[in-house]
Amino acid sequence: MRVHILDDWSDTLRGLPGFARMAGHDVTIWTDHAEGPELARRLQGAEALCLFRERTRITDDLLAALPGLRLISGRGAWPHVDVAACTARGVAFCSYKPAEAPNHAAAELTWALILAAMRDLPGQMASARAGHWQAGVGRTLAGRSIGLYGYGRIGGLVARYARAFGCRVIWWGSDAGRARAQAAGETVAESRAAFFAQCDVISLHLRLTPETTGIITAADLAQMGPRAVLVNTARAGLIAPGALLAALQAGRPGLAALDVFDAEPVTDPADPLLSHPRVIATPHIGFVTEDEFDLQFRDIYDQVNAFAAGRPQHLVNPGAVAARPAVPPPAPPE
Repeated sequence: MRVHILDDWSDTLRGLPGFARMAGHDVTIWTDHAEGPELARRLQGAEALCLFRERTRITDDLLAALPGLRLISGRGAWPHVDVAACTARGVAFCSYKPAEAPNHAAAELTWALILAAMRDLPGQMASARAGHWQAGVGRTLAGRSIGLYGYGRIGGLVARYARAFGCRVIWWGSDAGRARAQAAGETVAESRAAFFAQCDVISLHLRLTPETTGIITAADLAQMGPRAVLVNTARAGLIAPGALLAALQAGRPGLAALDVFDAEPVTDPADPLLSHPRVIATPHIGFVTEDEFDLQFRDIYDQVNAFAAGRPQHLVNPGAVAARPAVPPPAPPE
């Protein structure tokens, strides 16, 4: 199959072990981002697309410009894919959603941001490089309260890190999530207001769904202390629009450590959150490790191979396959 891999910005995938699974396919890798007519022009002749998380939106307009497209292969949730349009146009969409494996890369970055915020690592590094040596005094994590919103796999890993540092872990989340946490013997806050008020650090670990969009409100943030830290390595949309910037301007919380933004990539250095003096920001690198890339794309490649062999895996829209015959399997590698 003629396969196009989108948005491999660091040109990493071809050098990872899992890429060998694409032997026998005609593969094109795009290392920059394109949208609209330019993206459609690039993808002419493509039979399959491999998506790099949510970096490119799949719209009906794009599908209409790609009549030869047969398969879109991704991993995880798919808020960026118009599945109905895929089905209507006979394009199979496959996406593997792992049930058990936690994302160690995202959890590790979360803890790195917590450390960076509590010790002001960006400020200290900038001061040393400017010849001023120490700049201010940091805070020790041992003995502090780490609040985790969302009782799931990534939050569970962060809880392990927190306990290793001598922190007290406090949970909040949905009714079902809080019940699971209590059943496991975890500490759950007495109330939502108490959770936001009593934690030194609050880290968000929720999927972005219609139910969780904007779930963190201005009122929640106003409960946080003036020295508290909010960490978000999940999705920017979990926070109500404009609420975080307003909260930082009001001084509650005192700091934010962010890996996610409303519109990505952020290319304006003057972006209000990116440039805010009380924000530590990274460019959505929670999943950006060689190990995580290889893990995720092995699943994506397997979906391409299964489809090419006439045995689709993790098919989200079965109705699309019925509209078209199976493609021949790829030639064996030489």
